[in-house]
Amino acid sequence: MKGLVMNAHLMARRAYAQSNTSTRTDRAIEYDLIARVTHRIKSAAEAGPRSYPALVAALHDNRKLWTTLAVDVADQGNKLPQELRAQIFYLCEFVQHHTAKVLSRKAKLAPLIEVNRAILAGLNTRPVPAAGPSAQSAARPETTSMVPLR
Repeated sequence: MKGLVMNAHLMARRAYAQSNTSTRTDRAIEYDLIARVTHRIKSAAEAGPRSYPALVAALHDNRKLWTTLAVDVADQGNKLPQELRAQIFYLCEFVQHHTAKVLSRKAKLAPLIEVNRAILAGLNTRPVPAAGPSAQSAARPETTSMVPLR
């Protein structure tokens, strides 16, 4: 009987997680992915030399994330403004080259974290309504033209 209750509990949690995921916006998913990899990079760096394998893994995932962003903005169907698409593509190139320098111990890690944080700040703002007096809200926007990273 206990196993049956545990199984029902697990099924309920999975069902809720699926429902919760389906209501999240692309922008919120992107934010979460970038935040997660940034946290992993920072945590591994702060943990010291023994966590070097974790740092390498986090940097690899950061490169994959940025490659996915670059592929997305290079797509002709991407609805972001051309100038923003070009800037994101450039940032991807920077991340790729700078990561190589970090791994060969020829550059500091901080610029990679700063780039990710700047993107997070951009994803975490809502455009100011034309009629509203408020500045930017800390709430995440409900829409984005970018494809969620998987």
